[in-house]
Amino acid sequence: MSLKKYTGSCHCGAVRYEADLDLSAGTSRCNCSFCRKVRNWSIIVKPESFHLLSGEESLNFYEFNTKSSKHHFCKNCGVRTFSKGYIEEIGGAFVSVAISTLDNADLKDIIEAPVWYADGLHNNWQNQPAEIRHL
Repeated sequence: MSLKKYTGSCHCGAVRYEADLDLSAGTSRCNCSFCRKVRNWSIIVKPESFHLLSGEESLNFYEFNTKSSKHHFCKNCGVRTFSKGYIEEIGGAFVSVAISTLDNADLKDIIEAPVWYADGLHNNWQNQPAEIRHL
């Protein structure tokens, strides 16, 4: 286990956070309709491992019909920094941090991070979809 404190932000810097992450434990991509369109690549942590440092007033969120996640983004620059939600199949309450918004992650650690592909399109979270090349 290689738990590190990372900082992250949106493009304009209005939204800033820190999170205790272990990139070597794995990251994820999903084939659900939302994740596929935003090319989501994230790491999921428990809420207590994530702290919004600034920019709460700059945040807005998008929540679609499943109501399982609120996808937070900066109202100023549009960058989606994290999602918060609850999905029983993945352990309940979670924060999903967008890998692309990490400011102090070593490129080597990102490249070497394992990727799990989730079949969110079919609510089959424990199995990978048959096709992942487009994710």
